[in-house]
Amino acid sequence: MRDLGTGFGYLLKGQRWVARHGRSYGFGLLPGLITLVLYAAVLVALGLWGQPAVTWATPFADDWSSPWSGIFRGFLTVVLFALALLLAVVTFTAVTLLIGQPFYENLSERVDRDVSPDGHAPESGLPLWRELWISARDSLRIVVRAALWGVLLFACGFIPVVGQTAVPVIGFFVTGFFLTEELTAVALQRRGVQLRTRLTLLRGRKTLVWGFGTPLAVSFLVPFVAVFLMPGAVAGATLMARELLGEDTRKGDEGGGDQAVTTLPQPPSGSS
Repeated sequence: MRDLGTGFGYLLKGQRWVARHGRSYGFGLLPGLITLVLYAAVLVALGLWGQPAVTWATPFADDWSSPWSGIFRGFLTVVLFALALLLAVVTFTAVTLLIGQPFYENLSERVDRDVSPDGHAPESGLPLWRELWISARDSLRIVVRAALWGVLLFACGFIPVVGQTAVPVIGFFVTGFFLTEELTAVALQRRGVQLRTRLTLLRGRKTLVWGFGTPLAVSFLVPFVAVFLMPGAVAGATLMARELLGEDTRKGDEGGGDQAVTTLPQPPSGSS
């Protein structure tokens, strides 16, 4: 349970870091704003045409007596919108990171230099097009995994009581895990850590991941919040990535000054 609080602490540290570095925060807002406009348009369209689409997809309910056909289709419309909202939360980070790759890479490097004892930030050495390709490929793999979880949770939502209580909670934890993977990927990919190894690192510290990602997933449901939290989330994920890899980090939230160095456990083999 200690890791749960530690993960949440990294989320707060990231927000404090960008609050102290206003220029980085300002640039970090741009990709989120672009993504928000795109997603808002899709969700509005779904809100306008979701019910007609459900009616078209359920012709067998045309002959049902009132009010059962309306209740059934209304329920499916709400579930469809809820599933779309869940997928939007999961994929928002991936799309925003892809759009804002140069912005967030620069922000993550600044965090690394700020908290590293020697002021060094690891670099991938890859051209931008190669980094974008790797990021898009890995993001697609994560989105597919998240979509499979979404379908499973959607099906479980029909289970009486459990579907209305436990399933939404599990959904937030699942979403939090995938959000954390996407955010830590900015720093880990720059270090040459491949997707399979990243997932192994995160699964080995699930409570740490949930402490960071689950509150973020919940907050992302509030309109516009995701945009303003994204730069700090990237900064916090960079700090957490350093712990996952056992890198030396200055004590304190943002580094700087002559502070003591914390040596963390070394990462498992095969992280490159």
